[in-house]
Amino acid sequence: MENISTALEGLDPIAAMQYLAAAFPGAVAFSTSFGQEDQVIADMIWRANLPVRIFTLDTGRLFQETYDLMDLTRARYKKTFEVYFPETASVEKLLQEKGPNSFYESVENRKECCNIRKVVPLNRALQGVKVWITGLRAEQSENRQTLHALEWDEQRQLYKYNPLINWSYDEMINYLQTQNVPYNKLHDKGFISIGCAPCTRAIEPGEHPRAGRWWWELSKKECGLHG
Repeated sequence: MENISTALEGLDPIAAMQYLAAAFPGAVAFSTSFGQEDQVIADMIWRANLPVRIFTLDTGRLFQETYDLMDLTRARYKKTFEVYFPETASVEKLLQEKGPNSFYESVENRKECCNIRKVVPLNRALQGVKVWITGLRAEQSENRQTLHALEWDEQRQLYKYNPLINWSYDEMINYLQTQNVPYNKLHDKGFISIGCAPCTRAIEPGEHPRAGRWWWELSKKECGLHG
């Protein structure tokens, strides 16, 4: 890992992803949730025609605005991306036993839903992947402030590359504007971090960017994808 980290030093995100794609041919993948960070990275990958596989997770509970952005992105770049759904039997069992809104009842129930709808499909999507590219930024949450551009995911036995880890919110917005990158219209309505519709709300001025995710919980605001 040290050799790769050293090789990436001083490289901009596009050059770094080019290096990783060459070092791990056919085994570099980017997971997008169509958030602002992810739209920046997708634009970089497609603009530079990098050999990086792009996929997304459709939990079955996404906002209509997210689906609209998927269509807009396809039309803009004339590119496709892989879509992974939860396992049907697991979702059916969850709803039959606990109903459609069990995630509001306890942290355990919410994590169970996230695991079924996000984590299991993600692990399936990452099979055979050596480098997983993500849109994490240090500013997003306290537990992400200690992350580096290149991390080793022990559980999944792969490298995780975070090209925007040190980018500020303003830098990200500037890129979207200058490159005319399509984005989710919910961002204009106070939604900063956008996930599933039942679990996301707009934030008030001065609130933490992830305050709108699982707002009824006081615990660590993560779903299990990144820890």
